[in-house]
Amino acid sequence: MARMVRFLVRPAPLAALGCLLLAALMAAHPAASLSASLRGIAVWWDVLFPALFPFFVMAELMLGFGVVHFFGTLLDPLMRPVFRLPGIAGFVVTMGLISGYPVGARLTSRLREQGQISRTEGERLVAFVTTSDPIFLIGAVSVGFFHQAALAPLLAAAHYGGALIIGLSFRQYRRREPVTRAAAKDGARLLPAALTAMHEARTADGRPFGRLLQDAIGSALRLNIVVGGLVVFFSVVMELLARANVLDLLVGMLQSFLHAAGLPPQMSAAFANGLFEVTLGAKAAGEPDATLLHRAAAAAWVLSWAGLSVHAQIASIIGATDIRYPPFLAARAAHGIISFALVYLLWGMLGP
Repeated sequence: MARMVRFLVRPAPLAALGCLLLAALMAAHPAASLSASLRGIAVWWDVLFPALFPFFVMAELMLGFGVVHFFGTLLDPLMRPVFRLPGIAGFVVTMGLISGYPVGARLTSRLREQGQISRTEGERLVAFVTTSDPIFLIGAVSVGFFHQAALAPLLAAAHYGGALIIGLSFRQYRRREPVTRAAAKDGARLLPAALTAMHEARTADGRPFGRLLQDAIGSALRLNIVVGGLVVFFSVVMELLARANVLDLLVGMLQSFLHAAGLPPQMSAAFANGLFEVTLGAKAAGEPDATLLHRAAAAAWVLSWAGLSVHAQIASIIGATDIRYPPFLAARAAHGIISFALVYLLWGMLGP
């Protein structure tokens, strides 16, 4: 009996049991599953595909042309002492902030595949470049869900400030391992060294523009299909969990926890939905069933935790490399807590 219990608590049997339960729920609720799938496809096709596809293509093109290596050499004097990362990681940070999840993880995995960063550096990097894009934070959350454009500075400060704290904290992660050496030699002038790095990277790639563009589009399409499949899958999972009253049970448990912590129990819906999917969690946080301060803190947690749907996207992307998921999971949990606390700390200065 004890051996059977030990077997069942292992990840693989638990995952298999979860798949069986989901399959049974799909068989019991086929119409609801189909409806949820269609909603997920609509979200992917109408929002995520057009938003992510250009960034994925441009990222591949800039890698092929050596633009990433150019900025990497320029940013090396900043990234190395501050984050214990090579300068090439600075480009990933910039792209991650502009385009949101999962672009930062995609660029990190590509750099790891090319040997530009070590596994430890990849884990440090993906830990804090997984952020919401400003358009979603401002347009969808602040204006669309909260109807409070003045809330955007507070959410941005909490969310991106939390990411910066994670980045600074992760410089201590496996700190004894050396940082990948700089592309520019000591004493070399940065701009000529950056141009040389770009030229060498382009020469090493060697693909003509037509082939490079074709490969970039193909890679972007494949990755977008994976993202779309995960969105559809989690849309069905959320619907089935709601049908099975699992979400109601989770909300009840969170209500008790929040009440014990002195927080409004009404925030439980935002946390329960945000645990799985960032858009649903942010939308629930925007419901006027608690004070704006508490709802903003819940939204900051949702944006920083990012939802298991985004976690699955990141895990599928870094799974092609030796970058491990547990450090990313720890970073998301810490980022959520830090952003949640920053809303309360910054409310007096940035609150609407």
